[in-house]
Amino acid sequence: MTEGLGDFDVTAVTLIGGGKMGEALLAGLVDAGHSVVVCEADELRAASLRKKYSVSTGDVRNAAANADVVIIAVKPAMVRDVVSEIADVLAPSSLVISVAAGITTATIEAGLAPGAPVVRAMPNTPALVGQGMTVVSAGSSCTPDQLAQASELLASVGEVASVPESDQDAVTALSGSGPAYLFFVVEAMIDAGTAIGLDPAIARELAVQTVYGAASMLRETGEDPADLRANVTSAGGTTAAAIAELEAHAVRTAFAAALTAARVRSAELSAE
Repeated sequence: MTEGLGDFDVTAVTLIGGGKMGEALLAGLVDAGHSVVVCEADELRAASLRKKYSVSTGDVRNAAANADVVIIAVKPAMVRDVVSEIADVLAPSSLVISVAAGITTATIEAGLAPGAPVVRAMPNTPALVGQGMTVVSAGSSCTPDQLAQASELLASVGEVASVPESDQDAVTALSGSGPAYLFFVVEAMIDAGTAIGLDPAIARELAVQTVYGAASMLRETGEDPADLRANVTSAGGTTAAAIAELEAHAVRTAFAAALTAARVRSAELSAE
């Protein structure tokens, strides 16, 4: 038996889907010492993962039949087909974790044997560099210990929080899609820096490090972002002039509208 994280031992993890998020999870799990079998339909991609991570790849049904934990990391439209393919070979105790956006635990449970433990997880793309934010929710038959096991596994790619599943659409809007908002802001900062005369490469370096440093301050100091902002916003100064323009252009309102739109779309995907 392979020793896992925390108090849990994991004999076998089957990862179905070897795309970018699947690979991020794979890298974290392997680094944490777990035994992983990857199921990836694209043989060239599967061969690349085998070589890079020294893992086995295999048939979905065989791998699922021998798994303690099955992680479904395929596109949302493929989840039902995957569940149908593995339903009759899963051991009753096998934990199923889905990282497919918008797919509810009820949808997955409906395709499995009664009582199958299911966890819904929403990671984000910084998992690719071990700095992800994953939020988990337990299905109707998932025990607290099983949810904790899922959290331990997913902690291999960053931070993990637990919420009721009813909050998952809001989670998707904030942290699931959140990195794209920040990338958008950095894009805008680089474009603006270039427009006021900076070399594009210098503008990029300044913008990226500024965002990285600011995020590090938020994490390490634990201070409220409003307080940190106030600390660098002197009355009549350059930052105050910039913030006044952001407020005049209703940036707060735009973010509120963006998150609302993402939450609504997540709910629509869940219903489809």
